Amino acid sequence: MRIGFLQFNPLFGEKQRNFNRVRELLTGIKADIIVLPELFNTGYTFLNKEELAALAETIEGETGDFMLSLAKEKKCSLAYGFAEEDNNLLYDSMALVSPDGLIGVYRKSHLFFEEKKFFQPGNTGFQVFEYKNVKLGMLICFDWIYPEAIRTLALKGAHIILHPANLVTPYCPDAMITRALENRLFIITADRCGEEKRDGKNNRFIGQSEVISPKGEILIRVEQEECVEIVDIDPSLAFNKKFNQYNDLFADRREDLYFK
Repeated sequence: MRIGFLQFNPLFGEKQRNFNRVRELLTGIKADIIVLPELFNTGYTFLNKEELAALAETIEGETGDFMLSLAKEKKCSLAYGFAEEDNNLLYDSMALVSPDGLIGVYRKSHLFFEEKKFFQPGNTGFQVFEYKNVKLGMLICFDWIYPEAIRTLALKGAHIILHPANLVTPYCPDAMITRALENRLFIITADRCGEEKRDGKNNRFIGQSEVISPKGEILIRVEQEECVEIVDIDPSLAFNKKFNQYNDLFADRREDLYFK
């Protein structure tokens, strides 16, 4: 399976420009699964909830239409972050689409910093979806810091974690090595890059999108450049939870001792 990420610097509020840049970056790229950043279509630095509401969409909105058409064109599944409106509630969400249509939606469970002023905490829970006989879990940005989130997906059978992000702290890329190793699965983190300055607010994003193997190997990690990076993997490496001939990381869990 060929998996990877698209890292770029979205312009705030300029959806069509961001769509065009994504299409341009994907020119000539062939893959099975590509992950785009969190809020790739709108940018991140909202000044107020009204501004967010004006840019948010339902899953069937223009962003969903664009991504589905792109998935069909590229013959590839695409995971992407967007601001979702549902019954007058606003979520920091992501969707996974294949050439055949929508596979699933996840809403961010753990909101970071001022996101709590704008977004509703996600209510989807941690679900596992399947594509080409491989099981996929979805997380968004700050979800990474809660080991329970990725462990829940791993225990439900996820082989690859799709992780759009807008990272402004330096910790996640190295922490994902441990997350992949302790759960014996692949992780694709697709961060954005660049800087976003808006009316006194300034966010500088770290880039460092990456793909990590079940052995904790950094298969790809970039810096701040706009790019698409793809790597060939063997998904079956994530089927086996053995650390060595005596230790199975899931079978050896001491659930009788946890949370007591």
